[in-house]
Amino acid sequence: MATTLAVPLVTSDPCIIGATGGSGTRVFARIVRAGGMFIGSRVAETEDAVPFRSYFDRWVNAYMDHTARWSEYAPRIEDLMAEELPELLQEHFKSILPAGQVWGWKAPRSIYLLPFWSRIFPRVRFLHVVRDGRDMAFSTNQNQVLRHSGSLLQVGEEALSLPSRAMLLWSRLNLMAAQFGESHLGDRYFRVRFEDLCREPHAIIRQMYDFLGLKGDVDRVAGEEVRPPTSLGCWRREPPELISELERIGADALQHLGYRTTDQLVGITRP
Repeated sequence: MATTLAVPLVTSDPCIIGATGGSGTRVFARIVRAGGMFIGSRVAETEDAVPFRSYFDRWVNAYMDHTARWSEYAPRIEDLMAEELPELLQEHFKSILPAGQVWGWKAPRSIYLLPFWSRIFPRVRFLHVVRDGRDMAFSTNQNQVLRHSGSLLQVGEEALSLPSRAMLLWSRLNLMAAQFGESHLGDRYFRVRFEDLCREPHAIIRQMYDFLGLKGDVDRVAGEEVRPPTSLGCWRREPPELISELERIGADALQHLGYRTTDQLVGITRP
């Protein structure tokens, strides 16, 4: 197994926020920062940790390919990835953190490297943000589909429509992360649906703070940060036959992650 990483600027392992692109992770980053978590010395407008961008460009597809979508252990590539981390984290921090401060980063593509993080940081905590895959299929943010779907698609699937490819990526990657988190991380894994945050912000923020060991004014943070977007549930405006196809593609993940299909919503069971 890959060796654990010694980072002189910190004495604890990170908390990582990951998701498929467009899941609404920006608000989660603002929430955890309001609770006292350090999320980086250089963050973009989206709250992404800037130093990690080139790292993901370099390693995500290679890692997914070498591990056969996490089904195999690839020590050589993990060693190469680990060699780059100290310099990357030096840039992420810039200075020594106060003792005991919770730290980590928000970078959606972290989800692709989840088994690696769990080996390099044995006490890592992973906050898995999920948004309905039917919304994600029509998101204006399809960067992950364009950059990384090749590592998850099978022969012939590249010719599918963009919404179908987006649903395939959403379904396979989120299901992989959910199953890995549940089986390998245990209580260091916490999954949050974006829709639940929008519906019950106070309860979800409290659960997040408890999971990450943060403190903050939940009422204030909920009132200031949580604003359900107008795009929430946008899939309901799409043609029924297209939604039916997307639900077929993402059936296993939709069920595992607690999303009801249109048939279930109207009380009809598929044959």
